[in-house]
Amino acid sequence: MSKIVAAAVNRGSIKIVKEAEDFLNKAISEKSESQKIEFPDTAFFFPMAYALLGAEVKTLGDIKPVLQEAKSLLHDAPTESIWLPYLGDTLDSGIATLLAEEIIVGLRYLYKQEPQADCIGFFSDTILRQLGIQLVDGRMPGFAAILGAAPDNKIAVDIVREFQKRQILTFVGSQTNGRSIIDQLKEENVEMGWDNYIVPYGRDTITGIYPLHWAIRGALTFGGHRKGEALKCLKYCKDRVFAFGLTLGFIDDVKYATGAGAIDMGFPIIADTDIPEIRPTGICTYEHLVKELDYKKIVPVCIETRGVKVKVSEIPIPVPYSAAFEGERVRREQTYVEFGGKYTTAFEYVTTKSADEITDGKIEVVGPEIDDAKEGSALPIGIYIEVAGRKMQKEFESIVERQVHTFLNEAKGIFHMGQRDMIWVRISKEAKTKGFKIKHLGVILHARIHEIFGAIIDKAQIHIYTKQEEVDKLLPTSRETFKFRDERIGAMTDESVDTFYSCTLCQSFAPNHLCIVKPERLGLCGAYNWLDCKASYEVNPTGPNQPVLKGTVMDEKRGEWEGINNWVKSKSNSALERFHGYSIMTYPETSCGCFECIGAIVPEANGFMVVNREYSGMTPLGMTFSTLAGSVGGGNQTPGFMGFGRLYITSKKFIAADGGLKRIVWMPKELKEALADKIKTRAQEEGIPDFLDKIADETIATDTEKLLEFLQKVNHPALTMDPLM
Repeated sequence: MSKIVAAAVNRGSIKIVKEAEDFLNKAISEKSESQKIEFPDTAFFFPMAYALLGAEVKTLGDIKPVLQEAKSLLHDAPTESIWLPYLGDTLDSGIATLLAEEIIVGLRYLYKQEPQADCIGFFSDTILRQLGIQLVDGRMPGFAAILGAAPDNKIAVDIVREFQKRQILTFVGSQTNGRSIIDQLKEENVEMGWDNYIVPYGRDTITGIYPLHWAIRGALTFGGHRKGEALKCLKYCKDRVFAFGLTLGFIDDVKYATGAGAIDMGFPIIADTDIPEIRPTGICTYEHLVKELDYKKIVPVCIETRGVKVKVSEIPIPVPYSAAFEGERVRREQTYVEFGGKYTTAFEYVTTKSADEITDGKIEVVGPEIDDAKEGSALPIGIYIEVAGRKMQKEFESIVERQVHTFLNEAKGIFHMGQRDMIWVRISKEAKTKGFKIKHLGVILHARIHEIFGAIIDKAQIHIYTKQEEVDKLLPTSRETFKFRDERIGAMTDESVDTFYSCTLCQSFAPNHLCIVKPERLGLCGAYNWLDCKASYEVNPTGPNQPVLKGTVMDEKRGEWEGINNWVKSKSNSALERFHGYSIMTYPETSCGCFECIGAIVPEANGFMVVNREYSGMTPLGMTFSTLAGSVGGGNQTPGFMGFGRLYITSKKFIAADGGLKRIVWMPKELKEALADKIKTRAQEEGIPDFLDKIADETIATDTEKLLEFLQKVNHPALTMDPLM
């Protein structure tokens, strides 16, 4: 090892260990050794000390032996309490640095100094399990930890985009001369967060311990190793966690010392400055410390040095394509052209044809292309997909159709929301500038349909209609199919099955949201019913629709089951503890942003109003649909408010614990007319045959005063029911 590097590591480790010691002495003098200390939402105490030393740090006093171990590693004398891969005392100093940095950030949490501005800070066990599994099963090929700042903002953006394209999770932080890559990305309006695979951890090098925490807990969580099994944990990190560090700008002593600790874990360091290299192998799989001064080559060098096996989706479109872009938004000011939403007619539809009716790979746009549209305009769109395959079944059409949402969102600069005949698509100005055409939507769909559904689909052709008369011509056929799919569920009831199905398709937008699809409650997007989910699971057993055993009934009236609660807690990142499937008032099911309708309590009327996405006017609550959606969406569990599919309104289980259909006091006229026959049938079953006429709409009232006048005039049943609040 270079003497220059060794000296820098030694100086840096001594500095950090001394800082940890001083901070600990200060904390003990101010708060006592019995003071409780912990990182948020973890079962691993101080993860590095837990994994390498077997230490369970619960109080300030528990830190003292960990600090003593770190101090001992600064000396030449060997230690028997910890096994380390060995390249000399310099690497021992690296482990001392990691233990000391962990102490410092732990104490910062005690003093509420973490997380830092615009940063995530400590990564919870929940997010570790949610994304960490993708590291060990290969879906996410690796992760990068960037320390410092690039020479300019463009280089910073280019580097993280190259990692995104390769589906590599990138942790960004630290600083160079007081400037952080976090600020460079913010200034360029780069969206950061777990959904985008760009995670800001902290603004100094000491917080570089957070990505290393992520790695060492992978050994404990996924590797099944126990506390204190240092050799096994470090070997797991080397063999299974494909991580590396990328330093941008001047490397000071603390960065050298932190890098030495990372190398001990099998993670090489790549630098953009002229530093001494350490190329012999030993601890890392390949080289340990490498420099690359050409920024066009630096990402490939990182990948090669660590041995990351990257899978890039090679789709011939002019914008990057990766799961890392799925959570990206295209905001109004960034939009070149949009389709659907509340602006134009739009639908997407998958239908099965015989093989001789389809030319595989045929993609056509009927109507204006993007170059024919004015910036900021809205066009109609019909995405008409025809598929054929020996194993393709009609029951699988909705499964393929619902994946359009994911397929299109993974293109950078393309935004998709909704389903069926309620979609909303945006193409950004940036994508248009790069040469993206409407036809490329079909290119994406054709490639991904073959990639994901190759086992059942042999041919696919895509027609994209942007001419109004063509969209209007095909829409009735599509709607008839949607209606048929909805009615297939027939006489099934929630009680007739022991398994419900999950749907996590929209977690890219709302990480804590999930749907529980039951025979008597379809997904809130309106696209998936219980049979659809069952078929989806058959097609893709590892996909977004998983069987969930109901388990023991905890509350039959409100619809609560032990198995569902356990699953909800696990899959909502522990943000939720329980669901009441039949109530809007107690532990309602969550909403993402794709819901067809919103139900909201109207306290003065002792009932609920329902507003659908297509209605843009005012409601009796004094809020429009979009305003309500801001409170209901995002995976929030808000008693009194809930998103759902429009057909759920006529289900026998519709908010049954709160009084059901009889609680509806207001809904837009269009929705009331669309569901009129079904509402009349349900009302007849409830013994209130004239109930439809008792529901107010916007022609009667858009404020509570007029609403109450009408409800009293028609003797609405909600007025005499038990109080909701």
